[in-house]
Amino acid sequence: MPLAPPYPDQEALAELGALVRARLAEDPEIYRVPADAAELFAIGEFFTPAECERLMGMIDAVARPSQLHDVAYVSKFRTSYSGNFEAHDPFILAVSRRIDDVLGIPSEWGETLQGQRYLPGQEFKPHCDWFYPDQPYWPKEEVRGGQRSWTAMAFLNSVEEGGHTHFTELGISIEPKPGALLIWNNARPDGSPNEATIHAGTPVGRGVKYVLTKWYRTRDFC
Repeated sequence: MPLAPPYPDQEALAELGALVRARLAEDPEIYRVPADAAELFAIGEFFTPAECERLMGMIDAVARPSQLHDVAYVSKFRTSYSGNFEAHDPFILAVSRRIDDVLGIPSEWGETLQGQRYLPGQEFKPHCDWFYPDQPYWPKEEVRGGQRSWTAMAFLNSVEEGGHTHFTELGISIEPKPGALLIWNNARPDGSPNEATIHAGTPVGRGVKYVLTKWYRTRDFC
Protein backbone atom coordinates (compact mmCIF):
# COMPACT_ATOMS: atom_id res chain seq x y z
CA MET A 1 0.00 0.00 0.00
CA PRO A 2 2.34 2.79 -1.22
CA LEU A 3 1.79 6.30 0.03
CA ALA A 4 0.97 9.00 -2.47
CA PRO A 5 1.83 12.71 -2.14
CA PRO A 6 1.20 15.01 -0.44
CA TYR A 7 3.00 13.40 2.48
CA PRO A 8 1.97 14.58 5.95
CA ASP A 9 4.75 16.31 7.90
CA GLN A 10 7.20 15.98 4.99
CA GLU A 11 9.04 19.23 5.74
CA ALA A 12 9.29 18.41 9.44
CA LEU A 13 10.56 14.91 8.65
CA ALA A 14 13.23 16.29 6.34
CA GLU A 15 14.41 18.83 8.91
CA LEU A 16 14.51 16.30 11.74
CA GLY A 17 16.21 13.76 9.52
CA ALA A 18 19.02 16.18 8.75
CA LEU A 19 19.56 17.02 12.43
CA VAL A 20 19.63 13.41 13.61
CA ARG A 21 21.76 12.28 10.65
CA ALA A 22 24.42 14.87 11.47
CA ARG A 23 24.37 14.00 15.17
CA LEU A 24 24.80 10.27 14.57
CA ALA A 25 27.60 10.85 12.06
CA GLU A 26 29.60 12.73 14.70
CA ASP A 27 29.69 9.79 17.12
CA PRO A 28 32.50 7.30 16.33
CA GLU A 29 30.79 4.60 18.41
CA ILE A 30 27.76 4.56 16.12
CA TYR A 31 28.03 2.21 13.14
CA ARG A 32 26.31 3.07 9.86
CA VAL A 33 24.93 -0.17 8.44
CA PRO A 34 25.79 -0.30 4.72
CA ALA A 35 22.52 0.35 2.90
CA ASP A 36 22.10 2.79 0.04
CA ALA A 37 18.31 2.93 0.26
CA ALA A 38 17.89 3.68 3.98
CA GLU A 39 19.59 5.26 6.98
CA LEU A 40 20.24 2.46 9.46
CA PHE A 41 22.61 2.68 12.42
CA ALA A 42 23.74 0.41 15.25
CA ILE A 43 25.37 0.82 18.65
CA GLY A 44 26.83 -2.24 20.36
CA GLU A 45 26.39 -2.80 24.10
CA PHE A 46 24.19 0.25 24.55
CA PHE A 47 22.63 -1.49 27.55
CA THR A 48 24.57 -3.45 30.16
CA PRO A 49 23.71 -7.10 30.95
CA ALA A 50 22.19 -5.99 34.26
CA GLU A 51 20.01 -3.39 32.51
CA CYS A 52 18.89 -5.98 29.95
CA GLU A 53 17.90 -8.40 32.72
CA ARG A 54 15.94 -5.71 34.52
CA LEU A 55 14.15 -4.63 31.37
CA MET A 56 13.25 -8.22 30.45
CA GLY A 57 11.65 -8.67 33.85
CA MET A 58 9.69 -5.46 33.36
CA ILE A 59 8.52 -6.67 29.95
CA ASP A 60 7.23 -9.89 31.49
CA ALA A 61 5.18 -7.78 33.91
CA VAL A 62 3.44 -5.70 31.20
CA ALA A 63 3.32 -8.07 28.22
CA ARG A 64 -0.06 -8.66 26.63
CA PRO A 65 -0.99 -9.95 23.13
CA SER A 66 0.26 -7.34 20.66
CA GLN A 67 -2.13 -5.30 18.55
CA LEU A 68 -1.76 -3.34 15.34
CA HIS A 69 -3.92 -0.40 14.33
CA ASP A 70 -6.06 -2.38 11.93
CA VAL A 71 -4.77 -5.94 12.26
CA ALA A 72 -5.69 -7.82 15.40
CA TYR A 73 -3.63 -10.46 17.16
CA VAL A 74 -5.92 -13.17 15.88
CA SER A 75 -4.91 -12.39 12.28
CA LYS A 76 -1.44 -13.81 13.05
CA PHE A 77 0.24 -10.73 11.57
CA ARG A 78 1.84 -9.77 14.88
CA THR A 79 1.83 -12.66 17.33
CA SER A 80 4.22 -11.34 19.95
CA TYR A 81 3.40 -10.00 23.39
CA SER A 82 4.03 -6.34 24.15
CA GLY A 83 3.33 -3.59 26.65
CA ASN A 84 4.10 0.02 27.43
CA PHE A 85 6.18 0.83 30.48
CA GLU A 86 5.17 3.30 33.15
CA ALA A 87 6.62 6.49 31.69
CA HIS A 88 7.35 8.05 35.09
CA ASP A 89 9.22 5.06 36.49
CA PRO A 90 12.70 6.47 37.33
CA PHE A 91 14.56 3.62 35.62
CA ILE A 92 12.42 3.76 32.48
CA LEU A 93 12.70 7.54 32.41
CA ALA A 94 16.51 7.29 32.55
CA VAL A 95 16.59 4.63 29.81
CA SER A 96 14.28 6.65 27.60
CA ARG A 97 16.31 9.83 28.02
CA ARG A 98 19.52 8.02 27.11
CA ILE A 99 17.98 7.06 23.79
CA ASP A 100 16.68 10.61 23.30
CA ASP A 101 20.17 11.97 23.87
CA VAL A 102 21.73 9.68 21.26
CA LEU A 103 19.36 10.93 18.58
CA GLY A 104 19.11 14.48 19.86
CA ILE A 105 15.32 14.42 19.63
CA PRO A 106 13.26 16.15 22.35
CA SER A 107 11.92 13.61 24.81
CA GLU A 108 8.43 15.07 24.35
CA TRP A 109 8.45 13.84 20.75
CA GLY A 110 8.97 10.21 21.77
CA GLU A 111 6.22 7.71 22.28
CA THR A 112 6.01 5.71 25.48
CA LEU A 113 8.80 3.15 25.67
CA GLN A 114 7.46 -0.29 24.72
CA GLY A 115 8.76 -3.79 25.37
CA GLN A 116 8.07 -6.86 23.22
CA ARG A 117 8.45 -10.56 23.93
CA TYR A 118 8.47 -13.30 21.28
CA LEU A 119 8.02 -16.94 22.23
CA PRO A 120 8.84 -19.85 19.86
CA GLY A 121 6.82 -19.52 16.68
CA GLN A 122 5.87 -15.89 17.27
CA GLU A 123 6.70 -13.20 14.72
CA PHE A 124 5.87 -9.78 13.33
CA LYS A 125 5.38 -9.97 9.58
CA PRO A 126 6.82 -7.30 7.23
CA HIS A 127 5.54 -3.88 8.17
CA CYS A 128 6.50 -0.23 8.31
CA ASP A 129 6.61 2.05 11.34
CA TRP A 130 5.16 5.12 9.65
CA PHE A 131 1.44 5.77 9.39
CA TYR A 132 -0.76 5.60 6.30
CA PRO A 133 -2.71 8.89 6.16
CA ASP A 134 -5.53 7.32 4.17
CA GLN A 135 -6.39 4.95 7.02
CA PRO A 136 -9.06 5.56 9.69
CA TYR A 137 -6.47 5.80 12.47
CA TRP A 138 -4.58 8.73 10.92
CA PRO A 139 -6.69 11.67 12.22
CA LYS A 140 -6.10 10.45 15.77
CA GLU A 141 -2.37 9.97 15.21
CA GLU A 142 -2.04 13.32 13.45
CA VAL A 143 -3.16 15.18 16.57
CA ARG A 144 -1.15 12.91 18.90
CA GLY A 145 2.18 13.94 17.41
CA GLY A 146 2.05 13.48 13.67
CA GLN A 147 3.99 11.08 11.53
CA ARG A 148 6.63 8.75 12.97
CA SER A 149 10.13 9.90 12.15
CA TRP A 150 12.86 7.72 13.69
CA THR A 151 12.76 4.31 15.35
CA ALA A 152 15.12 3.11 18.08
CA MET A 153 15.01 -0.61 18.91
CA ALA A 154 17.19 -2.53 21.36
CA PHE A 155 17.80 -6.26 21.59
CA LEU A 156 17.91 -7.43 25.19
CA ASN A 157 19.04 -11.04 24.83
CA SER A 158 20.41 -13.69 22.50
CA VAL A 159 17.96 -16.01 20.79
CA GLU A 160 18.82 -19.67 20.31
CA GLU A 161 17.29 -19.79 16.85
CA GLY A 162 15.51 -17.22 14.65
CA GLY A 163 14.11 -13.93 15.84
CA HIS A 164 16.10 -11.74 13.45
CA THR A 165 15.05 -8.26 12.41
CA HIS A 166 14.83 -8.57 8.65
CA PHE A 167 14.69 -5.47 6.45
CA THR A 168 13.00 -7.12 3.51
CA GLU A 169 13.66 -4.41 0.91
CA LEU A 170 17.31 -3.98 1.93
CA GLY A 171 18.13 -7.67 2.15
CA ILE A 172 19.59 -7.13 5.62
CA SER A 173 18.87 -9.53 8.48
CA ILE A 174 20.14 -8.57 11.93
CA GLU A 175 20.66 -11.18 14.62
CA PRO A 176 19.71 -10.22 18.18
CA LYS A 177 22.75 -9.18 20.20
CA PRO A 178 22.17 -8.38 23.89
CA GLY A 179 22.27 -4.66 24.58
CA ALA A 180 22.61 -3.57 20.94
CA LEU A 181 20.58 -0.57 19.77
CA LEU A 182 19.32 -0.19 16.19
CA ILE A 183 18.26 3.21 14.88
CA TRP A 184 16.67 4.01 11.55
CA ASN A 185 15.02 6.88 9.74
CA ASN A 186 11.53 5.99 8.52
CA ALA A 187 11.72 8.78 5.93
CA ARG A 188 13.99 9.61 3.02
CA PRO A 189 16.18 12.71 3.21
CA ASP A 190 13.43 14.71 1.48
CA GLY A 191 10.93 13.70 4.18
CA SER A 192 8.90 11.30 2.06
CA PRO A 193 8.16 7.86 3.55
CA ASN A 194 10.89 5.33 2.91
CA GLU A 195 9.44 1.96 1.99
CA ALA A 196 12.93 0.48 2.13
CA THR A 197 12.53 0.48 5.92
CA ILE A 198 9.86 -2.23 5.79
CA HIS A 199 11.00 -4.88 8.25
CA ALA A 200 9.89 -8.05 9.97
CA GLY A 201 10.52 -9.79 13.24
CA THR A 202 11.20 -13.29 11.92
CA PRO A 203 9.75 -16.27 13.81
CA VAL A 204 11.60 -17.41 16.89
CA GLY A 205 12.66 -21.02 16.45
CA ARG A 206 14.02 -21.73 19.91
CA GLY A 207 14.31 -19.55 22.97
CA VAL A 208 12.63 -16.24 23.76
CA LYS A 209 13.30 -12.84 22.22
CA TYR A 210 13.04 -9.58 24.17
CA VAL A 211 13.04 -6.21 22.44
CA LEU A 212 12.71 -2.61 23.53
CA THR A 213 11.32 -0.01 21.09
CA LYS A 214 10.87 3.75 21.06
CA TRP A 215 9.21 5.57 18.18
CA TYR A 216 9.55 9.30 17.60
CA ARG A 217 7.09 11.72 16.02
CA THR A 218 7.57 15.14 14.39
CA ARG A 219 6.25 17.08 17.40
CA ASP A 220 5.06 16.53 20.97
CA PHE A 221 3.45 13.15 21.52
CA CYS A 222 0.35 13.05 23.70
